[in-house]
Amino acid sequence: MLKGLNPLLGPDLLRVLRAMGHGDEIAIVDGNYPAETDAKRLVRMDGHSATAILDAVLSVMPLDEMVPDAVFRPAAGLDPQRMEPVFEDFEKIVKKWEPRRHITTLVGAEFYARVKGCYAVVASSEKRLYGNIVLRKGVIHS
Repeated sequence: MLKGLNPLLGPDLLRVLRAMGHGDEIAIVDGNYPAETDAKRLVRMDGHSATAILDAVLSVMPLDEMVPDAVFRPAAGLDPQRMEPVFEDFEKIVKKWEPRRHITTLVGAEFYARVKGCYAVVASSEKRLYGNIVLRKGVIHS
């Protein structure tokens, strides 16, 4: 355990977050997502929800402010307007840490392609369908 860090941020996830550079992306995916198939680097966080992991990650990682879109979620049932409870939870967490950012919806294969291009994928035990989100890392201004 370390002072000031969310206890979900274990050594594997912290190493990945620290190794990522500006513009690199990380996906947090639900229990149904084919994480082993799509990940270049996989961090397993079985037993934890995607929302808890998102909150922990955003407590230490800034989002990219140099691009219009830095947070992405899938479209439920291929409908970009459809709001699932997990999306509402994602919105609350993003607003908590990055109040000026919004979540962009990607439809079908576009979302899967984004995940496949990520620096790393975090596999959660999120049970809710569509409980997937992609984050683009920003910089810390000194």
